[in-house]
Amino acid sequence: MRKVALFVPGFILLLVTVAHSQQIDIAAGGGTLLSSSPNSTSENLQAPAEKGSTYINISGDYVRAKRHLGLELETAWRYRKASYPNNGETYRPFLSDINVIFQPDVSKKVSPALAQKIGIDLMGGIGVASTRFYGLNSSSCSNPVVGCVNYTGSNHFMEDLGAGLRYYVWHRVPSLFVRPEIHYYHIQNNREFNSDNVFRASVSIGFTIHPH
Repeated sequence: MRKVALFVPGFILLLVTVAHSQQIDIAAGGGTLLSSSPNSTSENLQAPAEKGSTYINISGDYVRAKRHLGLELETAWRYRKASYPNNGETYRPFLSDINVIFQPDVSKKVSPALAQKIGIDLMGGIGVASTRFYGLNSSSCSNPVVGCVNYTGSNHFMEDLGAGLRYYVWHRVPSLFVRPEIHYYHIQNNREFNSDNVFRASVSIGFTIHPH
């Protein structure tokens, strides 16, 4: 997918740029969206809820050890297209953001052995919620950058907050972790869907790199 193809080179550039950093985390996973449902008692045609289905996510961050602060890039997209009500189109949302990430030191609050196995990720930032609509009238070859596309897009600015708990699961590969996480997105003027407020719950598998 073109969205992922554009994200990956930027992520690689980030790693190259910050190769002297104290910690780099790379992760991928899956989850689902949670949001409010339309009022079923209304007689007016309503936009659907932006929730359910499977969402794939990839992320990367770098953090400086002394301040426990860094930057994170992340994107998530719906794995399967969904049918948009009453217009015969299908659609696929994408949620992409750049965040400030804080990884607090937990060694003073738990035992040393446990501190080596867990980590906390707290993040907040801004991004873009992009929804692609695929239909009979959605093809276009007018874009000089990406060429012909078979969809029309709707983009909205968003703010986001997130939290995750890293758990390093296997002593034989001490850098491998599992991270359950929750993200909140406030999507400005999200008129294609029922609500501006969306949550994403997911579980990621990742790897921590400590450059020298």
